[in-house]
Amino acid sequence: MPARLISVDGINWAVFPSGYITQYDQDEFGLFFARGQGDDREVRVTRYSPQGSRSREQSFAELSDERLGELLAQSQPSFTSPEAGYTG
Repeated sequence: MPARLISVDGINWAVFPSGYITQYDQDEFGLFFARGQGDDREVRVTRYSPQGSRSREQSFAELSDERLGELLAQSQPSFTSPEAGYTG
């Protein structure tokens, strides 16, 4: 699935599903937010529960840019997330 591009406070972010499956497989989906490249790359992770469609692809497509901005504000750094390989 292609990434979506959003701008929040003048900063451009690529947004894409994490592909990580939780025990809440059909109720909760993960998203990665990424900006920059190389050593300056920042990746943040969040999860959301779709309100409409249950398919990952369709629910991701249904998210507005405003809702994605809200999810970015609730996200956590990737190094603290199991979606990005954190094991504690």
